[in-house]
Amino acid sequence: MKRRLYVSALLMTLGALVLATALRAQAADPEEGKKVYMQFCASCHGQSGKGDGPAAAALNPKPRDHTDRQYMSSLSDEQLFKVIKEGGASVGKSPLMPPWGPSIKDDQIKDIIAYVRTLCCK
Repeated sequence: MKRRLYVSALLMTLGALVLATALRAQAADPEEGKKVYMQFCASCHGQSGKGDGPAAAALNPKPRDHTDRQYMSSLSDEQLFKVIKEGGASVGKSPLMPPWGPSIKDDQIKDIIAYVRTLCCK
């Protein structure tokens, strides 16, 4: 009987460790997101996310201001994920927003979203 309890306790502990590791692996990292944002997004959206990057001058419509708290809070993470991965046209927005799915991994997109959320909440 003691052995069964020991084995059960051991299995539960191992299960909890596996779950905790999986959850940590899924957590988005805004610091990593900032790095990817600077590489792929800042040329249009600007380094501070105001939509004033060097390429923005040539774009019509202008890139979205990620510091606009009211607008950004109206968007779910799923909506942001879709527009980053599939491009603006996929969600009825500007076709000038390219689909980054071929260049940026899903986990990196989640990191970008976590970073963008910090821009509108400062």
